[in-house]
Amino acid sequence: MGKKDIETRLIHGFFDRQQHFGSLAPPLYQTSTFTFANAEQGEARFAGNESGYIYSRLGNPTVNEFESKIADLEGGEAGLAFSSGMAAVSAILIALVKTGDHILVSEGVYGCTFGFLNIMKDKFNVDYDLINMDNEEPIKGKIKNNTSVIYIETPINPTMKLVDIELVSKIAKERDIFVVVDNTFCSPYLQQPLKLGADIVIHSATKYIGGHGDVIAGLAVGPDNFIQNVKMTTQKDIGGVLSPFDAWLLIRGLKTLAVRMDRHCSNAHYLFEKLKSHSKVTNIVYPGDPEFYNHQLVKRQMKNFGGLISFEVKGGKQGAQRFMNELQLIQVAVSLGDAETLIQHPATMTHAVVPEEERIKMGITDSLLRLSVGLESEQDIWNDIETALNKIN
Repeated sequence: MGKKDIETRLIHGFFDRQQHFGSLAPPLYQTSTFTFANAEQGEARFAGNESGYIYSRLGNPTVNEFESKIADLEGGEAGLAFSSGMAAVSAILIALVKTGDHILVSEGVYGCTFGFLNIMKDKFNVDYDLINMDNEEPIKGKIKNNTSVIYIETPINPTMKLVDIELVSKIAKERDIFVVVDNTFCSPYLQQPLKLGADIVIHSATKYIGGHGDVIAGLAVGPDNFIQNVKMTTQKDIGGVLSPFDAWLLIRGLKTLAVRMDRHCSNAHYLFEKLKSHSKVTNIVYPGDPEFYNHQLVKRQMKNFGGLISFEVKGGKQGAQRFMNELQLIQVAVSLGDAETLIQHPATMTHAVVPEEERIKMGITDSLLRLSVGLESEQDIWNDIETALNKIN
């Protein structure tokens, strides 16, 4: 269909309707296994001498269509879908490291990623360091002879700190180190790490890509030979594969990603302007803030400012929880990227697994809240927030 804008590719990319009886919507291949015409065909497919489907853990038409779409959107050679974001994170890291290796990690990663890194350290002697990646000196200073991966989130969950993907990738390439970027907060609509030099991009597709709070999924995009190797080894043998029905839901979600992200971003900017001037808000971190410490990098690296705001309120943990309990429209829940506006308390929820000393170092205080701005009326969201803020002592 030629090279089209991302808004068009989200809807039409990688689907030949004539191969599916002219069906407007992609069909769902809800099957666990596939039959062979004869024994020889089964032998040929298992030997890798003939292309075709065998078993849905090894490949499924609906899942493969979704994988092709996300690879195209991220500008990568191949995509691989998983049963959750953490299935993607763990499979990619397992595929990239071996016992005795070292991983350099951006400061403030998702709590379960932090937990998985500790599993790798305790059980398999894969060490890691969490560092501030604001400039090249701390990065170069922490790279070891056995560093095999630099793993970054940007923006970082939930502190919104940014990492310069181009800078990190340049440093890594000089030393033959893989760069893995968790792009969940942005989606490929707002940021494309591979085009900035990263090797592999991952997503919790549960979030903005799905967009409706009804599916758990993960994604990885990278070089074809690497992705195929992960598919036929780490993913196949550990088994964190995406179901066909979940892939079908995600394909449907992709069709509206552009319009949803535009609304998430515009609503978030409106709420930021209101929150910044409220007397009960003591601190706010939002990439669209002109006073944001790395605002120029935001404008260079991201298409827009995203749909997430983190802010602190008066009264510490008690004030934060009182505020959450007073909300009526906004739902208290982890996750993000849904049509509904969600709020959570990172210190006791998503990052509860992180030791307090490390958590505070990351910037996750007891008064910090993370708001995932939904698609509702911006005024209705603000009315709910303002009413709850005014009830804090």
